Amino acid sequence: MKIAITGKGGVGKTTFAATLARICAEEGRTVLAADVDPDANLGLALGFPEDILDTIIPISRMRKLIEERTGAGADNTFYTLNPKVDDIPDTYSKTYNGVKLLTLGTVETGGGGCVCPEHVMLKRILNYLSLRSKDVVIMDMEAGLEHLGRGTCEGVDQFVVVIEPGARSVQTYKNVKRLAMDLGVKRVRVVANKVRGPEDEEFVRSKIPAEDLLGFIHYNTDVIDADRQGRSPYDISREATEEIRKIKELLEK
Repeated sequence: MKIAITGKGGVGKTTFAATLARICAEEGRTVLAADVDPDANLGLALGFPEDILDTIIPISRMRKLIEERTGAGADNTFYTLNPKVDDIPDTYSKTYNGVKLLTLGTVETGGGGCVCPEHVMLKRILNYLSLRSKDVVIMDMEAGLEHLGRGTCEGVDQFVVVIEPGARSVQTYKNVKRLAMDLGVKRVRVVANKVRGPEDEEFVRSKIPAEDLLGFIHYNTDVIDADRQGRSPYDISREATEEIRKIKELLEK
């Protein structure tokens, strides 16, 4: 399973990504969770202690490493588009609760289609992760659609769009589906989060094709409490974890 989890800001992408990763690790599988969000907080949602998280530097900010691998530098504007990255996931990841966390960060300069050493490095790493055949790879992408414009995660099996029961989230799903087709990713699925009841469920079902809808995660104050405590929802909310477990079973089918 190689999936990229996307959606607009604040919909609960990281909660879903972290809980899915913990469930897969609980089953004894090798799980690599890649944090590709500039506001990196996947580690907290996975339950990593803050003293470990404080030692992590996103790959996108490792200037010396990027220069060494791409050949780019102050005196060289030419660089390789195929840098060596096969050692990076194991060398630079941190492991806790059975999940390897690789904090990639994102390209903070340039617009859509940016071709710079940082972008080349991140894209190469993400494409390599898609080839790690024995691993479950879960990518928590940055909010919005810019990463799709850059083609950062074109090698994944599928996108999972986390939405809320609202028109703006539905529009995000439609945009992701359109851009994913351009990248050659044919499967785009939807998880509806913060669902309050039958009316929200009916709204989502009326807007999302049945074959794309993976399921619902209902509004849950335990998830809010987990965030306030800096703990993983997996360790706090049994209800949310079981809902995501059912979604995982559909994902794997």
